[in-house]
Amino acid sequence: MRLLAGAAILALGSVALPAEAGATKVVYGYAWADGKGLLRIAPKSATFVKGQGGFVGYRLTSVSGAKEVRIDYTKAPFGRVTVACDLKETEGRIAVDGKGLGRTACKPGHLAAELQRGVKPLRIEYRSGKAVKINEFLVSDWPNARTGRGTIKRVNDSTVLFATGGRTLKLGYSYSTALYRVTARCRDGWLAGDPVNADRNGLGKKSCSAADLTRVLKSQKHPVLVQLRYSPDVGGIDEVWEIYGDA
Repeated sequence: MRLLAGAAILALGSVALPAEAGATKVVYGYAWADGKGLLRIAPKSATFVKGQGGFVGYRLTSVSGAKEVRIDYTKAPFGRVTVACDLKETEGRIAVDGKGLGRTACKPGHLAAELQRGVKPLRIEYRSGKAVKINEFLVSDWPNARTGRGTIKRVNDSTVLFATGGRTLKLGYSYSTALYRVTARCRDGWLAGDPVNADRNGLGKKSCSAADLTRVLKSQKHPVLVQLRYSPDVGGIDEVWEIYGDA
């Protein structure tokens, strides 16, 4: 969840990642849905940040060598930063404790609904791959998106592998992710038919949905060439352009 830019901030200290030893572990990061009742999260270093008006949020930074964790959240209480469990946004009012963690008591089903909308910044206490407690929190500075070309290959209905510049990133997408096709129809196969909706650079112009992206990727056995607007720090995709090479 984003905050208004321009807040004066003061870091109060870094929240360290836990040692591997011990029954219960804690992870901060951007979480994505990864199947029914499951999420994936890449551990980040979290710094509690405060501004002139009080609490601002957490600043998340990458941790060298950190490995993604897949967690079952079906039995864990979920603390939201909104004042009600079913709100999409804070609507100007937040409910956080002294550590800046969401304190509105919600259920796993509410978290499932939020993950369907897209990425969520979460603090998760977990044991043996199962969440014990989950809290939403606010991020002081949401990472900027970038645009790049490469190939994507389907992992599941909301995740792809994006190969670009000699590296491969796992990226998630949500219902709000936009797909732009070069084909006549959104439901057409990848690069099917004449490029009737390609611009002079071969990029798709026909606006389609994330559901269309899922549908067309399911039919592809090999990676397909795309242009993405994405955030490697968050691990998510905002927009996907189909590319026709001979346009």
